[in-house]
Amino acid sequence: MSSDDLWLAIRREAETAIAADPFLEASAAFILDQGDLGGALAFLIGRAICRTDADRAQFMRTAREAYAAEPALVDAAAIDLTAIVRRDPAITGLLPPLLNFKGYVALQAWRVSNWLWRQDRPDLALLMQSATADQLQISIHPSARIGTAVFLDHGTGIIIGALAEIGDEVTILQNVTIARHQDDPRRAPKIGHGVFLSAGATVIGNLSIGDFAKIGAGALVTSDVPAGCTAVGVPARLTNCAEAGASA
Repeated sequence: MSSDDLWLAIRREAETAIAADPFLEASAAFILDQGDLGGALAFLIGRAICRTDADRAQFMRTAREAYAAEPALVDAAAIDLTAIVRRDPAITGLLPPLLNFKGYVALQAWRVSNWLWRQDRPDLALLMQSATADQLQISIHPSARIGTAVFLDHGTGIIIGALAEIGDEVTILQNVTIARHQDDPRRAPKIGHGVFLSAGATVIGNLSIGDFAKIGAGALVTSDVPAGCTAVGVPARLTNCAEAGASA
């Protein structure tokens, strides 16, 4: 589904939801006032991460500028949203995660801050990171690299530090930390395609987590995890792979 088709589907869901329950008009009616998905995302970002009207207007303008300059950001947001619907069995439509999942809007705010970072506007990029962390309790450094179809489930307490790399189709639950080690600040974790990071997991240092690996709840990972393996415990040990029993 293209971002334009997705936008039409979202509008139809919003019209149906408001007609069924007028109480939703306060939170969903803005969708009907927007001309495209980019406009709706800019509104959501401004509403979610700002305390004042002035800040809200600033970040909305910034997001619109980013989407106009790099339409692929809107395409990525569309892919992220459809990934939530595909992977979360509790969700049956596009509207609920768009309106209610703070992990989704935090990820889109990061995409804008990353665009600012790449445009050599680090101060505004870091200001957006700070506002997102303050209001949504999700902190993603603008220099991180993140793929598409990424799902920040529940969201609270997620920290993705500078230079971290995260592949496509990754799921990250609450209270996950992905960061550099203080002894080697030039290197950060690399998270492969389709990785699942359970609640409370900590991934620290110059390491790689292979495609489709799983990190258990509360695990502390300080070395590589091969593709397809599961890492559990503190310190993490590998299971479900040929190297089971080794430390991770």
